[in-house]
Formats: sequence, C-alpha cells, structure tokens
Amino acid sequence: MTVAVETGLWQLDTTASTVALRHKTMWGMVTVKGTLDVVGGQGEVSADGSATGTVTLNAASIDTKNRKRDEHLRSADFFDVANHPEITFAVRTAELREGETVEVAGQLTVHGISRPQPVTAKLTGASADSLTLDTEFTVDRAEFGLDWNQMGMIRGLTTITSTLRFVRAQA
Repeated sequence: MTVAVETGLWQLDTTASTVALRHKTMWGMVTVKGTLDVVGGQGEVSADGSATGTVTLNAASIDTKNRKRDEHLRSADFFDVANHPEITFAVRTAELREGETVEVAGQLTVHGISRPQPVTAKLTGASADSLTLDTEFTVDRAEFGLDWNQMGMIRGLTTITSTLRFVRAQA
C-alpha cells in the first residue's frame, strides 16, 4: 500500500499518542514495563515529502505500576526529573520509503544528554487531516548517563515503543 502524506504543519494529538518502555532487570529474569506521558509535539511535511519535528515527554510521568520504583526512576540515580523534566526526540529528517516505511534521523535527549537516534517507523494511517506512526527501537541507557546498576541487576538495552498520531495544525 502506498500512502500519500499531506504537506504542511502537523500537531501531535497527545490524547491518541502513547510511549512505552520495557527493560530487563533482576539479572534478566524480570521485564519492567512502563509508560511516559506525551506532552507535546509538532512537525512539518515539506513538498518533497521529507519531514522535521519534535516530540516531548514528561520524564516525571514514568509509570511502571510500582510507586517506589517510579520514585527511584525519577531520582538523580536515573532521570533526575528535578533537573531534566523533559525527554525530547527532535526529528532532523524523516522520509517515506517503500510503502509505509518511514526512515527517521533524529536526536534523542534524555537526562540532558543528546545522542543521534535513527528510527524506522511504520505509517499506519494517513488522511488529509491525520497521520499515525508506530515505531519500536532500542536505546542504551548508559549513553544518557542512566548508569545506576546496583549489583549488576540491569543489563542490556531499553526498548521504546510508540504510537504517535498527528493532526493537521490549525492555521
């Protein structure tokens, strides 16, 4: 299926967008799952089909369904939300490839540290007024200064899964 995406400005629909994470802990025996609130985002699709934009998450909104763990994740040992309240993903380029595949070159900023982050997304819906992207990618939390690891309990990469719905921005 080939999808056409309308040019112009797009606003993230935070009520229809989700970002989740999962990471192995307890020496690989337990998978911790959580969500983060999407607080904003926008993008622009150019006439040549390329796109740029930004998605912002509230770092303090981390929810793993365990209050004590969430408080620890918000602390200076991990996200340090008092000093770094937002996580951002800035899209430098995004190009629709074959069918529904979107290749994204972005910059992920977590804990005040920015790193290039390539992402392959799937355009799962597009109309004149909305578009939806689904993606899953991995990050090495240590690259962002999140290297607390008591007794070597936390290993491997963190998987990020998102569904992001954009609507045409009002003029």
